[in-house]
Amino acid sequence: MSYDIYRIRKRVARLIVAVVVASMAASGAALASGDNGDKPESAAAANHAQPIEALVAEAMRASPLLTASRGHYQALNKVASQVSTLPDPEITLQQLTVGGPKPFEGYETSDFYYTGFGASQDIPWPGKLRLRGEQATHDALAGAEDYESARRTVAEKVRENAFELYFLAKRRDLLADTRERLTQIEKITEDQYRFGKAQNQDVIKAQLEMTSILKDIEMTRDDIAERQATLKSILGREPSSADIEIGDIQPQTFKMDRAQLREIASDRAPDVLMARHLEAKSETELRMAKEDYIPDFSLSYMYQKTGPGMRDYYMLTLGAKVPLYFWRKQKPAIEQAVLEKQAAGDRMRQSMLDATAEAERNRVAIATQDRILTIYRDGLIPQSRATLESALAAYRTGQVDFQTLLSATLDVLNTAESYYRAMADREIAIARIKQIIGEQS
Repeated sequence: MSYDIYRIRKRVARLIVAVVVASMAASGAALASGDNGDKPESAAAANHAQPIEALVAEAMRASPLLTASRGHYQALNKVASQVSTLPDPEITLQQLTVGGPKPFEGYETSDFYYTGFGASQDIPWPGKLRLRGEQATHDALAGAEDYESARRTVAEKVRENAFELYFLAKRRDLLADTRERLTQIEKITEDQYRFGKAQNQDVIKAQLEMTSILKDIEMTRDDIAERQATLKSILGREPSSADIEIGDIQPQTFKMDRAQLREIASDRAPDVLMARHLEAKSETELRMAKEDYIPDFSLSYMYQKTGPGMRDYYMLTLGAKVPLYFWRKQKPAIEQAVLEKQAAGDRMRQSMLDATAEAERNRVAIATQDRILTIYRDGLIPQSRATLESALAAYRTGQVDFQTLLSATLDVLNTAESYYRAMADREIAIARIKQIIGEQS
């Protein structure tokens, strides 16, 4: 193929790449609020980076996800005093007329006429109100653990999205670096082709890889935009607010062994504590069901004012609610309470198993990622860089082909990207353990 034909194809290929770059840059500006994926942008973003724990603190103050849980918990604290208080007394006004329906008719002519003033009070058997208060207290304590669970869940979501944004920013920068490196390789390949040491398809292959990198950059921008929207929603920020920048992260230390983690997870996980309070509530409900066999009472008193010359009446009434249909009400209620108590115990044990299993899964993930990070940091990354330098030098002298150089270039990208992926996964695993056991990890 003549050199003139090569020059024409080269110009066409560059025109195509230029069009793709322009269109992708425009769409990237719309999706990522002006994010162009270049190093100067990353440097400027680093100046406005927010610490992840500062974002967590902001979420604790302003996240809409906590509003409903907080309100429900506060509402449950108002129930115990209501249900443990005597029912409201009833005030009664009564008038008996004689000879007609008009008020006060027969007041002076009949000894049956009277106007009565009375009051009545329902009195549950001693201890029943206390049990109702205990039941409401257990509900409130379970609500407190539910609120704590919501707080930890929000904190975990903030950390997870922040670490994902950290990884995506690193990936974007790595892709930009690889694009620049491929541009340099394209120029070297053109020179090699000009002197008959390379083939035209090598130049086209380099341009193809550059276009593929542009596609990956756009996909990364889209992922960043999605994570930004999610994190802003958790923090209670408007979607149109400024993007959240995450700076470099330092790996957190994690030194808990399996036994210590299992003990803390089974003792402090919010779901476990909530299940324990609900189990205690079911025990109280069983005691309440048994006490329903005991009658409740009512006490009423009425003063009846009669007509002139007649003696007034004074009426005291004591009533009792007899559990006459106990085989249809109280007995099934006790059986229901026993079944509910058993189910609550099973749920509590399952909550402990779930908490300890989830904590163990993430502990194993942390240990695995620690080993993987060491392999990448001390082995794969420096080896891939050394391989690229060697391949580039050998390609200039014609000792290796273009595919070897391209493979070495992409290996540098893939190993660095995998390193940051492992780092983010490790930090996310620690965040999930904190969700289970709290901040003591």
